[in-house]
Formats: sequence, C-alpha cells, structure tokens
Amino acid sequence: MQRKVFVPGVALLAALAAGCTGGSGTEGSTADSKAGDPTTSAAPDGKYRTLREPCGSVDRGMLRDLLPGATSLPPEQQEKAYAGTADVTYDTDRRVGCRWKADSPEATHQLVVDFERVVSYDTTVSDDDRAEEVYAKQVTAAHLPSPSATPEDEETGEETGEETSGTSPSPDADASPSASAEPGDTPADAADAPSPTPEGLQPRTLGGLGDAAFLNDVLARSDSTAQRRTVSVVFRTSNVIVTVRYSAQPALMTTAPDSKELQEKAQAVARRLAEQITE
Repeated sequence: MQRKVFVPGVALLAALAAGCTGGSGTEGSTADSKAGDPTTSAAPDGKYRTLREPCGSVDRGMLRDLLPGATSLPPEQQEKAYAGTADVTYDTDRRVGCRWKADSPEATHQLVVDFERVVSYDTTVSDDDRAEEVYAKQVTAAHLPSPSATPEDEETGEETGEETSGTSPSPDADASPSASAEPGDTPADAADAPSPTPEGLQPRTLGGLGDAAFLNDVLARSDSTAQRRTVSVVFRTSNVIVTVRYSAQPALMTTAPDSKELQEKAQAVARRLAEQITE
C-alpha cells in the first residue's frame, strides 16, 4: 500500500494566502468613504478632502479695509480683532468658519466666512452632485428675484410669488442658521415693504466665481435701532461651499449702509477665497 505524504509547509502557505485575500478591507479607508457593495462602482469622491484654516484665510490688508474701526484700537485689541474668532466645529475637515468684528464711532462692521465640504454617503451620488443639491437649496431659500420680473413685479411679488427681501440661505441648507444675518437677526418691517436696494444691486446670481455663485443683500430696518445691512456671497467649487457675510450698522439711525460698497467688498473676499481653494 502506498502511503500519502503530508507536507506542512504547503498547508501553511495555503492558509496564509486565504487570509490575505479574505481580509476585512478596512485598512486605509476613511470616514468619508461611501458604503455599499465593494463590487459596485461608486460615484466619485469630491475634489477636496480637507478645508483651509478659516481665520487665516483673509489677509491683514483686506481686514483693515473691511474693519475700519479696528485701526483706532490699542495694539493688543487690534491684534485680537484681526485674529478673528473661530467657530466651534467637531470636524475641521467637514466644516470650519471664522468671524471678525470691530466697532467705531461711525459704525459697527462684521465679517463672517464659512467653509463646508460636502460628502455624499450614497454610492450612486457623487460628492459634487450632493454639493450641487445643497447649494440649490440655498439659492431657493434666498428668494432671488426672477431675472424676467419687472421692477413693478418685484415690488408687489404678484408675478413671481416671492418676496424680494427674503431670507438668505445657510451655508448648509439642511441644518445651519441664515447666511445673511446672525441668529435671531430678522429684517424688520419685511412684511410692509421689500428691502430697498439700488437698481442693479439687487440679489442675483454671479458669474466667474466658482462653479456657481449668488449674492443676497438684506437691510434690517427698525424705528428704534440703526439700520443694518448684510451682504452674503455664496459660491460652490466642486464639493466645497463657501459663504461670506459682511455687514455694517451705522451709529446714526437715519443713515443706511451703502449697498454698493458692502457688495464690492464681500465679493472681493469671496474671489480671494476662491483663489485660495484652487491654489
């Protein structure tokens, strides 16, 4: 009778090979990875995997122009004003923000920037497509006047069915506060009349800024307090949505902040941030 020969080395190699091909596959994966059947081709991830440090995103020269009241502060307070205050966040790869504020005898100015990196957890939806959906909700929430509406239609809202002074969007339309004003800061007398904005400076979409962009301009009016104007510029670049809010509140109740000046400065900040993202 012929004996069968058992070779331990062969069995060991077979076991090792099985272990290598049957692993869990978790090594190297990240929290942003889309779940689903590994054999199914998932929608592509977004271009951006991290976000910039927000409080260093606006240079000192630009802040001097945006916060004129800071130049008269003592050196220590001036440095604090220009340093900004970072928003509290639990994931700096998904959401970051910073805010600056300075008072002067003439007016109070505030700048807020917010960066959101959108991630889709649906294997059939790319990060870019999901970001486009979030951005579209913000456009809808802004109630931008219809391009085809006449000035009379914009005043009455009869043709479009929308108020031209509507609320601005949040950086994340699903969960965040208004992108045009601070929490609880609602334009006063909004039911009586739309916020007066000079011709050509009404809320609108913007070209040449990211993949898509829009601007909103809201004037909060009250008989007992000074008028506060907040200009918001929101743009999307791939899977990142950036919001810039710049506001001014003059000390005199009879003075309205200049819409053109605020819009130009807010757009300048947005363009600089867009350049930084693509660098």
